[in-house]
Amino acid sequence: MKLKGSKTEQDFRVQLIKSHTSLFQDESNERLLSVLQKSFPEMRTAYFIGYTPEQREDLYTILVNTDIVATIELDRYNLDAKPIVGRMSLQDYSKGLSKINQIKITVALDLAQRDLENN
Repeated sequence: MKLKGSKTEQDFRVQLIKSHTSLFQDESNERLLSVLQKSFPEMRTAYFIGYTPEQREDLYTILVNTDIVATIELDRYNLDAKPIVGRMSLQDYSKGLSKINQIKITVALDLAQRDLENN
């Protein structure tokens, strides 16, 4: 998918940049960042592409660099519980996505590519 600079893309870009900054700078995301760094030592950048709060756990879907989609489940109450971490290729993740989610992943990929070029 090619980016066109639409309002939807711009909105996703703002949202993704905020969540990226939050992941790497906010203490509230320290546990999640630690899990990411341990599970993906090759990580140089990451963007939230999905978040689902459940009753006992939080489920995250995160683009790692430009080729990995991580799924992470963190127990909200038992901080000692081992996180559940999944991994899939960007290509596998992208199969069957709705149009809006295709736009979101394309914007996240663009941001990740820029991060990698600049670091």
